[in-house]
Amino acid sequence: MNDDLHNEIGRIRKVAQDADCLATKQQVKQAFDQMAVAITERLKDKLPVVYCVMNGGMFTTSELLKRLDFPLEVDYLHATRYRRKTEAGDLHWRVEPEVAMKGRTVLIIDDILDEGATLAAILDHCRAQGAKEVTCAVLVDKQHNRKAVEGFTADFTGLTIEDRYLFGCGMDYQGYLRNLPAIYAPKGL
Repeated sequence: MNDDLHNEIGRIRKVAQDADCLATKQQVKQAFDQMAVAITERLKDKLPVVYCVMNGGMFTTSELLKRLDFPLEVDYLHATRYRRKTEAGDLHWRVEPEVAMKGRTVLIIDDILDEGATLAAILDHCRAQGAKEVTCAVLVDKQHNRKAVEGFTADFTGLTIEDRYLFGCGMDYQGYLRNLPAIYAPKGL
């Protein structure tokens, strides 16, 4: 192993080791269980199409799909408003969904509702494509007063967490640590 790779592995492991745990593995599991019950109650008879928002939504989508025991269709999408810039712009599709949403009940699944501009734009796009009903689920709603759309909330939320930089459960730290089964914040951030 070269020194650069060894140093990078050590740096990332130290971040994870020193981080504050804001939601334990058990709390996350309970959140997914509760979300699945609420989603099932609302969507079980609607034959929904479920869209995973890449990349962060992979973890949440996987955990929820294991708990949803009713007919549904699954697809994914990848959209951004940043396109390698620091300020958001119009919605840009990296990968558009393949499963048509016209006349369908749609469930968008993502990892976190932070400011929410991209998620709100995705929901608006679904409505513009003729979706009959559009709902969204996020594991985490980050608590602050910077929401892009005032009063915007997800239809299904697992956890409400303080306004810190988060990683684990689909959320990344510099591209790493999405796979951790609990939610953390780096010390000092």
